[in-house]
Amino acid sequence: MNESPSSESVVEAAIARVLDAEVAARDAVAATRVAAAAMAEQSRAAARGKAERTQRRIAHLRQAFEQRAEAELAALEATAGALGAEAPDAVEIASLEAAVESLAARLTGAPS
Repeated sequence: MNESPSSESVVEAAIARVLDAEVAARDAVAATRVAAAAMAEQSRAAARGKAERTQRRIAHLRQAFEQRAEAELAALEATAGALGAEAPDAVEIASLEAAVESLAARLTGAPS
């Protein structure tokens, strides 16, 4: 069977359309990969930014806590100095240790 020239041109045009569509599909896939990579990098950059802000906030809070603790310790030391507290004797130390152990057991739910 011989095909007429017009049939051949129709087939060739169809093949050309298929090839063009294949090229367009490959281009679309490549563009999608590029866009996905850009979105991934933007997400990583946003995560890095949040991590850096969080670290700055934690550092600020830690510094504020340390300053407050130092001030309270200084106040306690000043109060102790003003009271002229004498060093506890062995009986007072044993009593204090027992009280601390009892309190720790109650706080942790352990038997005392």
